[in-house]
Amino acid sequence: MATIYKVLGQSAPSATTSTDLYTVPSATEAVVSSIVIANRDSAAATFRLSFAPAGAALADGQYAAYDVTVGGGDSTIITIGATLAATDKIRVYASSANLTFTAFGSEIS
Repeated sequence: MATIYKVLGQSAPSATTSTDLYTVPSATEAVVSSIVIANRDSAAATFRLSFAPAGAALADGQYAAYDVTVGGGDSTIITIGATLAATDKIRVYASSANLTFTAFGSEIS
């Protein structure tokens, strides 16, 4: 089995839209070490972070963070160590179009 350490996904999603940040490829597992949320604006904004097993439709039980505030010009780093199977998804949502999400981790295939 090969392990590749990498940026798993990056997104600056539209405001108030659930967006796939990363989908684990088939025949692969992933470990998410951290997710960075950067606010590129001077006004505070909120975000949501969810993990969807097998790409399931968004459901309340999938949230790891919900309406967490990131101050203007600030960043939040979530150190998580989440383990994901093939086709699992990380989804993000932002109250403002000025948030950027980056997931770091490794893929095992």
